Amino acid sequence: MSHHSTKPLSPGLYIVATPIGNLGDVTLRAAEVLKGCDAIACEDTRVTGKLMKHIGSAKPLWRYDDHASERDRARIVEAARTQAIALVSDAGTPLISDPGYRLVRDARESGVAVTSLPGPCAAVVGLTLSGLPNDRFLFAGFLPSKDKARGDTLASLAQVDATLLFYETGPRLTKSLAAIADVLPGRNVSVARELTKLHEECRTGAAAELLAHYEAHPPKGEIVLMIAPPEEVAVSEDDAESMLREALETMKTSQAAAFVAKETGIDRKVLYARAMELKRQ
Repeated sequence: MSHHSTKPLSPGLYIVATPIGNLGDVTLRAAEVLKGCDAIACEDTRVTGKLMKHIGSAKPLWRYDDHASERDRARIVEAARTQAIALVSDAGTPLISDPGYRLVRDARESGVAVTSLPGPCAAVVGLTLSGLPNDRFLFAGFLPSKDKARGDTLASLAQVDATLLFYETGPRLTKSLAAIADVLPGRNVSVARELTKLHEECRTGAAAELLAHYEAHPPKGEIVLMIAPPEEVAVSEDDAESMLREALETMKTSQAAAFVAKETGIDRKVLYARAMELKRQ
């Protein structure tokens, strides 16, 4: 076995993004780190075991998941002082909707080097497929499973001027679509599922349309659920003029123009000129 190609990894914690479906998405660098590290902290040893088999390597696998204790974390951080320890999740980028951030925080506080290897992330894949605006987006994890909490969460995000991204599960998708139709009517919604797999699907439309579709075809698997930002509501000229008339009853011309400009986004100079005309009438 030749050792000339891989130089040993320096000690530390390596955050490694892994495929979300298609094993071909493991990066060259991820494979190198997973082959070269001393141990791997993972959510499910069977899932990570499959990936290791795919890249042709075997390493000690340490379980690190939602139920990990302070002691499990301390053990990993301690090991990472003198060894290269990789952190992976079952799929995608670790720490995105999983408990890894506590481990990273502890490692940083202990002066352990932390390196992150970029790679697959379902939220980003879903966003790029959806056709929804992606210049600003808010990733908000999983929607709550209880009806009231789900509705409250959606209502609290109603004013956010960005595309909203959630992770959702197949069995809960229809409830979430019903809640969106109710709380955020008129918004475009996108459902991306089976990402990078054979039956990858991304559907965009009104929440009610998607609800009807998925009630007829119950979805399986992990889902990225996205909601378009609130629409800019265009103000008609008539509306702007009546606002201006009303403002002029209590304000000076320049104040009225400035007030209506702020409310409508219409140019202040245009409104000022119109206000002067109205005063002359």
